[in-house]
Amino acid sequence: MYTSTPQDKPWTVPMLADAKRDSRKLVMLTAYDASFARTFEAAGTDIILVGDSLGMVVQGHGSTLPVTVADTAYHVACVARGLSRALLVADLPFQSDATPERALDAATTLLQAGATMVKLEGAGHKLDVIRFLVEREIPVCAHLGLTPQSVLRLGGYKVQGRDEVAAARLRADARAVAEAGAAMLVLECVPSALAQAITSDLTIPTIGIGAGPHCDGQVLVLHDLLGVNSGHRRPKFVKDFLAEAGTVAGAVAAFAAAVREGRFPDAAHSYD
Repeated sequence: MYTSTPQDKPWTVPMLADAKRDSRKLVMLTAYDASFARTFEAAGTDIILVGDSLGMVVQGHGSTLPVTVADTAYHVACVARGLSRALLVADLPFQSDATPERALDAATTLLQAGATMVKLEGAGHKLDVIRFLVEREIPVCAHLGLTPQSVLRLGGYKVQGRDEVAAARLRADARAVAEAGAAMLVLECVPSALAQAITSDLTIPTIGIGAGPHCDGQVLVLHDLLGVNSGHRRPKFVKDFLAEAGTVAGAVAAFAAAVREGRFPDAAHSYD
């Protein structure tokens, strides 16, 4: 099992690009409290995300839309108390990034609660938001493909970028968010070949969730990693690592090893 040592340096934003350059796969998991965060870090997780997924897996909502900045800040503060090394990323909740000014207020709250980076969904008008935040010293992770905050417009949780026009738009959006200043990009529910092309296009690391094995890292929601029934349909890309590992720490270590060795996700957990 991977364990941190006193010689391990805490993750910083510049180290993300270093990892991509060195072909070191990044391991990312969601967490919502100090105990899981501490366990995940000790078992080899590089990045912890306090995702707005908390609305579905913690609060019991049918989507991420009801999550507020205050909700997220509470969980960020809890998670931050359990970390000493992993990079802590926090989602900007639905419409908290509708304008650059609103995003700045929300991001400031989340960084003051303990986050190092904020994540926001989409491109388009969000490019101005990314630039605005980065110019004000706030690191940003972008999120493209299936963007859960767009569930009403998309009509559900569906794979994105399967036709040529949509794929070309996603590649263009990925380049645009990187040029706007995003330091990392999450790709959710896109075909493996498209995710591979986007990853090759960019100098910033990509983190896949249902985006195949060629991204620079992988992320799962902790409830999915542990096979916990959250009351929602389990996507194809989900794997229960606890079933074989037997302990939470063992499940995280198995996930981390599978990601770093390129064994997860395999074809059964990816989209064509």
